Amino acid sequence: MSTAELLRGAAELFPGEVVTQAQVRHLELPGGAGRFALITLDNGLDHTKPTTFGPQSLANLDAAIDQVEAEAAEGSIVGAGVTGKPFIFAVGADLKGVELLKRHEDALAIGRGGHEVFKRLAALAVPTFAYYNGAAMGGGVEIGLHCSYRTVSSAAAAFSLPEVFLGLVPGWGGCTLLPNLIGADRAVSVVIENSLNQNRQLKGAQVRELGIADALFEGADFLERSLVWTAGVLKGEVSVERPEVDRGEAWDQAVARGRAFADSKVHGAAPAAYRALEIIAAAKDGDLQAGFDAEDTALADLIMGGELRSGIYAFNLVQRRAKRPAGAPDKALARPVSKVGVVGAGLMASQLALLFVRRLEVPVVLTDIDQDRIDKGVGYVHAEIDKLLLKSRINQDKANRLKALVTGVLDKAEGFADADFVIEAVFEEMGVKQQVFAEVEAVAPAHAILATNTSSLSVSEMASKLKNPERVVGFHFFNPVAILPLLEIVRGERTDDASLATAFGVAKKLKKSAVLVKDAPAFVVNRILTRFMGEIQNVIDEGTPVEVAERAVEPLGLPMSPLVLLELVGPAIGLHVSQTLHGAFPERFTVSENLAAVVKAGKRGFYVYGSGKPELDPEVAALLKQGDTVLTEEQTRDRVLDAVAQEIGLMLAEGVVAEAQDIDLCLLTGAGWPFHLGGVTPYLDRAGVSERVNGKPFLAPGVASVPA
Repeated sequence: MSTAELLRGAAELFPGEVVTQAQVRHLELPGGAGRFALITLDNGLDHTKPTTFGPQSLANLDAAIDQVEAEAAEGSIVGAGVTGKPFIFAVGADLKGVELLKRHEDALAIGRGGHEVFKRLAALAVPTFAYYNGAAMGGGVEIGLHCSYRTVSSAAAAFSLPEVFLGLVPGWGGCTLLPNLIGADRAVSVVIENSLNQNRQLKGAQVRELGIADALFEGADFLERSLVWTAGVLKGEVSVERPEVDRGEAWDQAVARGRAFADSKVHGAAPAAYRALEIIAAAKDGDLQAGFDAEDTALADLIMGGELRSGIYAFNLVQRRAKRPAGAPDKALARPVSKVGVVGAGLMASQLALLFVRRLEVPVVLTDIDQDRIDKGVGYVHAEIDKLLLKSRINQDKANRLKALVTGVLDKAEGFADADFVIEAVFEEMGVKQQVFAEVEAVAPAHAILATNTSSLSVSEMASKLKNPERVVGFHFFNPVAILPLLEIVRGERTDDASLATAFGVAKKLKKSAVLVKDAPAFVVNRILTRFMGEIQNVIDEGTPVEVAERAVEPLGLPMSPLVLLELVGPAIGLHVSQTLHGAFPERFTVSENLAAVVKAGKRGFYVYGSGKPELDPEVAALLKQGDTVLTEEQTRDRVLDAVAQEIGLMLAEGVVAEAQDIDLCLLTGAGWPFHLGGVTPYLDRAGVSERVNGKPFLAPGVASVPA
């Protein structure tokens, strides 16, 4: 089948494609270097809708190359180049089309179609150039790898091969061409490490440093400078030096390093990284066509697998659903916020103050019970702003302005009399929080929102003794505040729409992913994690060795093991939340006597790190009182997953969130659960746990799975 027929068939499966045009124009290169053909990739939309490659887009590029190929053969051009529209080069395959594929042969056609078109650039009778003028990801990076030379803009802030992050492999040349260009070690960093580190992006200067691009130019006149450089290359005035690639032991060591890194991140639970590493390993002998064929097969296998569908589902939740929160009131009801008050000046409160001042750029005032604490809190914020200045993330003028906006006072009346939004981050005890809100209500303006950062307490009860309970809203951040994007916005029984809309408006300015949550014990993330961790703790208490219980959930590929997570949260907080949930749901949530003993002994966790690797602390081991019921890893895993599926089913029945999608969005953005799980419900559906526990799957067929 010809490339055109392949792409025509694929295009019929994807009628909704946003089509990219490939426009050819001709220009005379500077210095009399000759006539040049420049292909510009452009979908006709602005930079907020990046250029992608679906089947019709690839067909358009194929047709443009037909023209350029004929001109190269007849000698009417000296070279050809590819660039993108303003700010965007191209961001790879259109994932909306990938979701629609139902058959392995259709998935195979997508891989082959891209390869057949891109390979033609390498086969032209003249040198070819890629000008990475802006964001380049996936297939956008790969089209450039098929060219003879590459330049990159210093303004390009997003450059990556993110496929492994989503559950794919770089399948249009990335696994094969990149190691042959820059060596296996650097290729493993880009393809495996960056992807599995939450899809870390490269900047233009790093792209040049790695040797992916041959030259780096400023963004303002990037294309003009690139064309001058191109003329120099074609006239022999500029020589491009590329270090020789080490095809010896270093190549094998790089692949082994990649495997160890993938193991540390996904524990063998998601196949994409391992398939990519197999192709990189085989690329050592430089047989490009064999590499391309392996990419096609891997791509098709993964497209038809559950992990990719979960990955795309997760990607869509974070990119789309997070921007339009289900159940949020009309944003027109939101009131402006021109001053923020923070009750408390401890670490959490100080992190909140830093976030508010950075994102809102309005006055932020902290209060606490004594001046020393206030000074320490304000000092923390100022020091963090100074760090941003040192890293050149902000300039001196902005640093001065932000620091001037953050102050602290002892007297709440003085601090909050003109505040529009006051958030408390004090001790997690209902009486303390009720007292704080009573004090704030007495001095804050009538329109001010009173927000609580509680992780598990009832927002309605907290507001119950106030004159105006309708303005109290839960505003639950996750630690570390600067990194985890989730914000659970909790509607109390009497919270009004204007207060809720204001909370969502503030969340958007804070650049957080907000999810509307019912005022139910521990809300979403802490309730699921406490049930998850509680079941692990139960199994240990009953007699299963700690290491068996920990290993049991490794196949999920979670960011850290349950007991390492407990250490991060803090055993005392974990115990407190389990007590809160035991009070609400005693039949499902237990309070572990062993965990209570660990807290009472003042231990920071179950492990010590003498050898670098976590080992059970002998002092903790001495505290543990275990029964004689010993489960296997598989039995433990089944029990833990059954508990999680049951809890999610109950939460959806209670209306804690609108849909299962919101549960997954919370776990992805608030607990760092992996994209290849899709949060958790796609995994529970795929493993048959949802059906076993609740009698039905959480998601409709074709959602996070291959359509029937």
